[in-house]
Amino acid sequence: MGSPTVVFLLDVDNTLLDNDRVTADLKRHLEQEVGHAREQLYWTIFEQLRSELGYADYLGALQRYRLEYPRDPHLLTVSRFLVNYPFADRLFPGTLGVITHLKQWGKPVILSDGDVVFQPRKIERSGLFEIVDEHVLIYVHKEQELNDVEHRYPADHYVLVDDKLRILTAIKTRWGSRVTTVFPRQGHYAHNPKTLASFPPADLTIDRIGDLLRYDLQKLLDASRIELPLV
Repeated sequence: MGSPTVVFLLDVDNTLLDNDRVTADLKRHLEQEVGHAREQLYWTIFEQLRSELGYADYLGALQRYRLEYPRDPHLLTVSRFLVNYPFADRLFPGTLGVITHLKQWGKPVILSDGDVVFQPRKIERSGLFEIVDEHVLIYVHKEQELNDVEHRYPADHYVLVDDKLRILTAIKTRWGSRVTTVFPRQGHYAHNPKTLASFPPADLTIDRIGDLLRYDLQKLLDASRIELPLV
């Protein structure tokens, strides 16, 4: 029997790219452009929209904010800030090296949630689109789209890297030993005590994405185990 075919499914926000820093930069820019009260209003709208959609929609929140202040000229500077943001400067150290490292054994694929404009823009401007050879999947709820993922990228084994234990648990429950779940403890979700207590640990927990450079394929395959009932 030959070597197993492997697909590496890589999340973006706070997994490959420091999205918390992007958000902090946007907060500072908003406060500078529209003032504290309106900056707070934007984030209220943002959270309402995320609750409705199930993913972060920065431009959509800006559109809704516009309904409150349709004549505010500062909106143009905020939209320009988002669209032209230097996302390549926010990649975590080692990100590009890790993707190159994984290419030795299989196909790296971006697996992300998000809107259809800003998220692709982020992936392209960060350099991730190019380094994964344009293998990018963006869904509303990626954990509900595993049939489509398998159809587009069939493999004997998957390695899923994501900063959200909720996502890792959902996909581990579905795929069992066919997937190795990797949890980089980066970003605010990965350090939330309530979240950490609510889900079982991933197959592999690392401090940062760059730590994957220390792992070869066999270690990643060996880390997979079944701890959850399959559905």
